Amino acid sequence: MKRSEINNYLKEAKIFLSKNNFLLPPWAFWSPNDWQNKGDECKEIEECLLGWDITDFGSDDYEKIGLFLFTLRNGKYKSSEFDKTYAEKIMIVKENQVTPTHFHWKKTEDIINRGPGVLKIQLWMSSKDEKLSEESFNISIDGVNLCIKGGDYVELNPGESITLRPFMYHNFYAEREMTLVGEVSSVNDDKNDNRFLNPAGRFPEIVEDEEALHPLCNEYP
Repeated sequence: MKRSEINNYLKEAKIFLSKNNFLLPPWAFWSPNDWQNKGDECKEIEECLLGWDITDFGSDDYEKIGLFLFTLRNGKYKSSEFDKTYAEKIMIVKENQVTPTHFHWKKTEDIINRGPGVLKIQLWMSSKDEKLSEESFNISIDGVNLCIKGGDYVELNPGESITLRPFMYHNFYAEREMTLVGEVSSVNDDKNDNRFLNPAGRFPEIVEDEEALHPLCNEYP
């Protein structure tokens, strides 16, 4: 991805988040120069990969295969008793923009449709050899248990949420319009806890064609 593209998506996201009354912490708006003057007081932000996160999953076609995220809070798997044991993200999913099929070995997460579009999620359980299983399994949508078959789609309307357990393959996209999606989970580890069905890059390779507006979560100095 080009840095100019990332900067444009950041600008677009800030407008969309403001329009939907979702507020970010002050450090979200610090420039790379601001970050150069920060020290150990911001260590948690850096170590837990908080902040802006834009990925095309190595597709080189963000509009079709990609995801925009901001991690608000997170802990660490190897943590002390004082560290967070949970994580929270806000995501922006464009219309028909797909997040590729994947599961997490450790993380349990709730995916929440904050509106205004419809979020479509396709689901399977993993087989023992980490392939797609066609067997039926149970899911929980806002505390209501349902049984579905591997490969079925679930629609989440604004306000609805689903719990995704470890080894539960899923992909998703927005229908009708760009949609705000929340994630509340156990500790998130994007470097080690993503099992993509097909090879995919988690963080983008960036072509530096202009100055960065804000550093991404894996770019702090």
